[in-house]
Amino acid sequence: MAITEKHFKEIVNKLVVMKDTSELMIDLAYSSLFLNNMSLAEEVAALENFMDDLHTDFEQLVLSSGFTSKDARDFIGLIRLGVVTEKIADAAMEIADVVLRGLEPHPILKLVIEEAEETVTKVTVSETSTLVGKKIREAQIQEETGMWILVIRRGNWWLRPRASTVIKAGDVLIAAGYAEGEADFESLVSGNKIQPEDE
Repeated sequence: MAITEKHFKEIVNKLVVMKDTSELMIDLAYSSLFLNNMSLAEEVAALENFMDDLHTDFEQLVLSSGFTSKDARDFIGLIRLGVVTEKIADAAMEIADVVLRGLEPHPILKLVIEEAEETVTKVTVSETSTLVGKKIREAQIQEETGMWILVIRRGNWWLRPRASTVIKAGDVLIAAGYAEGEADFESLVSGNKIQPEDE
């Protein structure tokens, strides 16, 4: 039995999600380490569980493809690619685990943390926020607050922010930036600040 186009697309889509998730985990893990931020490290841990489920689903999809013995080598390659992506996610978890376990950072890293002017905050978008329904490029969050979005958590999904991503009520925005912009960001996202209308 030959693999159907629908099944093939499911495999491709699942692999893309795994790749994006592992990249996101690395970004968040390094940020959690350099900012010594427990909240970011916890997001990495949640993503690790998400990634485990993704990897299992991916392998099941590949193994149920009905490929012939002639195609077996190609499908083994896909399985190995999934394993490598999972290993990247595991490496990110090991980085974040340093923060989660409260281990004392290396003296050089500690100096970096102490001198860093950045902060990280996590805020849920309220129904009354002027950000609801806006694309990130339209929202001009960085221009308004000096904070930039690292990741959007939407239910059980984590999204890498793109200029075209539409912000929805209930989204959890995890952002980094200079400490002086944190209050402005939190009030904007929570709906307590009126964003200037576009000219």
